[in-house]
Amino acid sequence: MAVKKVMVIDDEPDFLSIVKTNLEETGNYEVKILISAKNLISEVYSFEPDVILLDMLMPAVGGVEACAMLNNDPVGKNIPIIIVSALFKDQDKYSAYKEGINDYLVKPVGKNDLIAAIEKALGHEH
Repeated sequence: MAVKKVMVIDDEPDFLSIVKTNLEETGNYEVKILISAKNLISEVYSFEPDVILLDMLMPAVGGVEACAMLNNDPVGKNIPIIIVSALFKDQDKYSAYKEGINDYLVKPVGKNDLIAAIEKALGHEH
């Protein structure tokens, strides 16, 4: 299997570190971490991710706003998005799905569940 590029955007350094380690140790993923979605579009163009993991609540640019930015970009709109959030409010989930996300996971997320969601978003169902 070719290595897939995963961009993870979250304002929690511990979460970013754990996800990066868990995904990269499989040998199947190259991971780029961002602590903010502020420069999301330029980062997408430089890294060219196959899938994006995105936190819902972040300072400056939140998850729904980041989804909208991606949807309004010719390259970004084709990248699967998985929300990974500590919050589980129906309204947030509804707003995110309205913006076209592929999945919504609630933290804490186990390594196997995260990988399964990524593979599903990439069209490689297990």
